[in-house]
Amino acid sequence: MSSETPRVESAAARRLYWVPGAGLRTGAHPRSPILVADSWLVSEGKVRALERHRDRFSRSCADAGADEDTVCAFWEAAVGALPRSGAWFPRVELLDGERFPLSLLIRPAPQRGPLVRVHPWRGADPRRRPRVKGPDLAALAEVREQASRVGAEEALLLSPSGLVTDSTASALLWWDNGELCVPSPHLDVLPSVTAGLLTEQARERGVRVNTCYYPLDHLDGRETWLVNALAGIRVVSEWRGSEVRPGPAPQAQQWRDYLESLRRPLPETGPRAG
Repeated sequence: MSSETPRVESAAARRLYWVPGAGLRTGAHPRSPILVADSWLVSEGKVRALERHRDRFSRSCADAGADEDTVCAFWEAAVGALPRSGAWFPRVELLDGERFPLSLLIRPAPQRGPLVRVHPWRGADPRRRPRVKGPDLAALAEVREQASRVGAEEALLLSPSGLVTDSTASALLWWDNGELCVPSPHLDVLPSVTAGLLTEQARERGVRVNTCYYPLDHLDGRETWLVNALAGIRVVSEWRGSEVRPGPAPQAQQWRDYLESLRRPLPETGPRAG
């Protein structure tokens, strides 16, 4: 997952629609629901694992009934339209009920830091489709806003039985006696590009990766991360409204360095927006 505020666009943001036969054209903010979305950080023209974001977006669009060739043409044009300088957090979208349903939102990247305060959300999981990014962005933003009222930047979602799953905008990982742990994929977790990069590299380094069914108190005193495409790795510095204590974070910096090493220049593909 990634940090999203789906119904607010800054003055510096620009929205483009894919018009068949005409390419990308400027348009107003849509009123229709988002069916599928994906986003990533572009910093000075470089991005991490862009092909994985493309694959996740394309699969979800196909599952929603979108034409594969149309999505492919839109993607290439969208990548070509992205700025090559500055820090940006673009989002591609498949919209429901729009005449031109494929949209690109080019927006400045929000501030991002190495630490995050997290509020364990005790309410029901607000997501209708937890394994697809897009349809639940507004509901997750509302939960995150409620977490901000108790001094947290993020809210951690729990299963009905109290097991840790996702946060509202990030995947959850933690360390336990030298082993990297993630919530089981059989729980309601969004397939995370950044978490996938980290767990694959951990296995290549000989680090055991455990998929787990654990309650929140299991994280007491452990190095815990929230990870996403915007901020990379953020270490949990406080569990707001909980007796769970954050642990020291000796592992974080070396893995941040690894993620940074994966940044590659954007491909020069697709026409510029009209």
